[in-house]
Amino acid sequence: MSLETQINQDIKAAMIAKDNAKLRGLRAIKAAILLAKTEKGHSEEMTEEAEIKVLQKLVKQRKESAEIYQQQNREDLYQIEVEEQEVIEAYLPKQLDRAAIEEIVKGVIAESGATSVKDMGKVMGVANQKLAGKADGRTISEVVKALLS
Repeated sequence: MSLETQINQDIKAAMIAKDNAKLRGLRAIKAAILLAKTEKGHSEEMTEEAEIKVLQKLVKQRKESAEIYQQQNREDLYQIEVEEQEVIEAYLPKQLDRAAIEEIVKGVIAESGATSVKDMGKVMGVANQKLAGKADGRTISEVVKALLS
């Protein structure tokens, strides 16, 4: 079953259950997928990779907004962003912990023969491909930088 079909079914269930927080998150996902499908150069069907990227982008937006709202002491808006983030994250593959990311990045460094921070771009490219959907870019970057330093 495609992500879009799953989202549509879950929207109906959330409407029946009157779960507003889940409904907001699901509608955000649906809107983002529809927008991505109608962008220039994309086919009608989205790949699973493209869907994961859309979801990761939504999670990142929610995290950044939540940080801003927390800094401005807007607990009401902060709570909305956190609720939506949790709903969206439920549709992402399970994220790896830092130790697992380090193991994979060590393997990439060994394969590529990287020795210093100058090789970070080379390592990041391969690491991002191997960890697509399983870890966010910021964490991967931090791990690569720490291991190459």
